[in-house]
Amino acid sequence: MKTIYCARWVLPISSAPVLEGALAVDGTQIVAVGRRTELAARFPEARFEDFGDAVILPGLVNAHSHLELTALRGYLDAEESDFPVWLRKLTIARMERMTPDDLYVSAAWGACEAARAGVTSVGDASDSARESMKALGAVGLRGTVYQESFGPDPRLAEQNFQTLRSKVAALKEIETPLVQPGVSPHAPYTVCAAQLELIAEFAIASKLPVMMHAGESAAEELLMREGRGPFAEGLAKRGIEWRAPGLSTVQYLLEHGIVATRPLLAHCINVDQKDLEIIRDSGASVAHCPKSNARLGHGQAPFAGFLAGGVTVGLGSDSVASNNTCDILEEARFATILARTTAPPNEGSHVNSDPPDADAALRTATSGGARALGLAGKVGELDPGLEADFIAVSLSGTHQIPVYDPVSALIFASSGRDVRLTVVAGREIYRDGQVLTVDEAGLRARMNEIARKLEG
Repeated sequence: MKTIYCARWVLPISSAPVLEGALAVDGTQIVAVGRRTELAARFPEARFEDFGDAVILPGLVNAHSHLELTALRGYLDAEESDFPVWLRKLTIARMERMTPDDLYVSAAWGACEAARAGVTSVGDASDSARESMKALGAVGLRGTVYQESFGPDPRLAEQNFQTLRSKVAALKEIETPLVQPGVSPHAPYTVCAAQLELIAEFAIASKLPVMMHAGESAAEELLMREGRGPFAEGLAKRGIEWRAPGLSTVQYLLEHGIVATRPLLAHCINVDQKDLEIIRDSGASVAHCPKSNARLGHGQAPFAGFLAGGVTVGLGSDSVASNNTCDILEEARFATILARTTAPPNEGSHVNSDPPDADAALRTATSGGARALGLAGKVGELDPGLEADFIAVSLSGTHQIPVYDPVSALIFASSGRDVRLTVVAGREIYRDGQVLTVDEAGLRARMNEIARKLEG
């Protein structure tokens, strides 16, 4: 039986807003979008759901997350001014103090937070990808979970690569129509060039999506350009030889085959005009994580430059270990406002561009993120024949009224807390304060247990 979801506004993204709009869903697919009177006449037998003073729009896309780290929310705050120390503490907590079940619970709790905030698709980087895939499946989200690979020592490149291959083979056994595996060579300072090349060849041959952290920090830039700084010192202490390529990270990844995989590159703070052209022309994409970038003091990525330069870009929360919330509406507002402040130091090398407006921010949070995850033509817009991934967001709050423009109200006055409904492939997974697919009370109890263990 068809269901027609109605609200004061429907925002298809692919076309103009519809006042007194409606969305008709049959099974997993959208079958019609238009005014409610038109759809009521067309489908008289359909069941109606009216959300009143609200907006219906495509589900938000979190293009870069680490859901397995949700248990570390606030755990690393004291270390946030020293990124290498922050990374070491994170690694010890994840690898030595958390069990596989802890990591599953952490990822599932993060997936619940995402669903509550209107996120329907995620690009999740995970060292414990099996647990993260299971968590996404349990909550009902759509996404790609990128199995991380580490290994800065070229002497161990083949061994580390074979470990990755084995993990991916196991992940392929549990993939579903909604959740698929990918691969993530973590970063240029944690994966050697030989291992990057092996992973790139494997990803292309196996048609696996690739995600990598790139151009994220000053420490990374020093390592790549000059072979010095905290990352260089850390490699030297481990007896690992590093010769600085004297290139940007993006140009280095081009040289070693990663760019040929059309990767999703997270952060891209330290990029120049040539880097943007490489990303655009290769079909790669960017996950823009402005709050995490600012919180860790890494700097400001050129959001306006991405858009003006034709780069495919989505928004990412990064982990709540560095952001504290998984809220893409909040991320969109922050990205838009930040892009209107003082330009990044290297902005002069970017394409001249006007500051992004609310419409651009909303496209980035929806259709832009979908393209970044390789989901264009499936989700990110509301059109007949696409998957029924959509949300309803209330616009009746004290903090929102009056509403003159629903897009502006979403970006500048709303947050994930205003979401009333989250639907993935036609299935309601969150409605009016309750995740409908998992035992949130049980997960909450386990999260508190994990926190006590980490504090001990």
